[in-house]
Amino acid sequence: MPLDYTYRIQLPHRTGQFARVAGTIAEGGGLIGDVTTINVGRDASIREITLEVEDREQAENIAEMLRSLEGVQVLWARDRALLKHEGGKLVIQSVQPVRTVQDMRDVYTPGVARACEAIVEDPALAGELTMIGRSVAVCTNGTRVLGLGDIGPVASMPVMEGKAVFYQQLAGVSAMPILIDTKDVETFVETVVRIAPGFGGIHLEDISAPECFEIEARLIEELPQPVMHDDVHGTAVVTLGAALVACRNAGLTLQEEVVGQIGLGAAGFGIAALMADAGASRVLATDPNPASHERAEEKGIEVVEMETLMREADVVVATTGVPGLIKPEAVREGQVILALTNPYPEIEPETALEAGAAFAADGKSVNNVLGYPGIFRGALLSGAKQINPEMKIAAAEVIADLTHESDLVPDALDPGVHHRVADAVRAAAVKSGVARLDLAPKVL
Repeated sequence: MPLDYTYRIQLPHRTGQFARVAGTIAEGGGLIGDVTTINVGRDASIREITLEVEDREQAENIAEMLRSLEGVQVLWARDRALLKHEGGKLVIQSVQPVRTVQDMRDVYTPGVARACEAIVEDPALAGELTMIGRSVAVCTNGTRVLGLGDIGPVASMPVMEGKAVFYQQLAGVSAMPILIDTKDVETFVETVVRIAPGFGGIHLEDISAPECFEIEARLIEELPQPVMHDDVHGTAVVTLGAALVACRNAGLTLQEEVVGQIGLGAAGFGIAALMADAGASRVLATDPNPASHERAEEKGIEVVEMETLMREADVVVATTGVPGLIKPEAVREGQVILALTNPYPEIEPETALEAGAAFAADGKSVNNVLGYPGIFRGALLSGAKQINPEMKIAAAEVIADLTHESDLVPDALDPGVHHRVADAVRAAAVKSGVARLDLAPKVL
């Protein structure tokens, strides 16, 4: 897997010195990304240069090559991802600063007692007088971390922290990672039920299939707040949005087309199910695991052989983890192909287009960070007791509407996108009858 490596370098502050450094990096096979000037002095400058390299060995070889240059010092060289994770990515911080004795009396003793008594009298006030109404628990056991597999809950913490970062930055939602050290469904469910009163929503993440389906279904049944497994539904929402854009670009209408889903893991099943909910004329699916077939058929998804799927589907989505699975000769003229396995898709978009596809894309831009922050914000703002298909479809349609003509999806780092998604999800919750506006927080 490629690495981003950052080098802090001191070099003579003279014409041509950076070109000398850049030439050495190119000779070592590094690809220059960000360049940041840290300091410029009379005789020397210090810059941080980030490179994309194939592995740690190549990174260290380039460092040695740079050290061999006259007048150049490599002050340090570090894996950039590890640098960004030092100390973790989250803190718990007060939104009410305490500067005076009166502030202390207001937020703690004796004022806090009045807030407690108010909640005793009217439990719905917990959403207004505490962080519960604007918070989500990100729950995992680390059994199916994307690209890494079963690494356990502690090793999955950087992923959960990352989810929480985007919740706060993009949607203004406080999220707390909850690591659950069990592979037993019953124990997992019981643990989440016990901690659930402290949160407005439950986000499930990186749980292996088929356990993830049972865990989600059980928690939806047992809890009064919205529950969503992001790998299933967040990915499906963003993929549906991308498919709507792809169909638009190819001159197709999703409701008139046959959709084919290759792979029925957590993401694949979620995508196929949401395509059916969104009104695709037929949804076909293929997967070598027989255990996935019954779940799909219960949702009205037709399980077929891959050859049949490629022959009959107008829109093909692949989430198999198998690079090169779709052969060019299987592509039908005019098809839409979304091969979403990263970093190497089931078929390269260029290859699919050359084979006759009307539109083709890989998974580089189809990231579920486009979905879950706005979906949960909308669910919290509506006081929804669940996240239903209407809410997910509304989110996907907004994502498609906000996509510029030359793109597949909108900018995932634009908070405005997530707030528009939240507004659509809230409206869909109200319209579909799952909103409980009396329980929604007044401020989020």
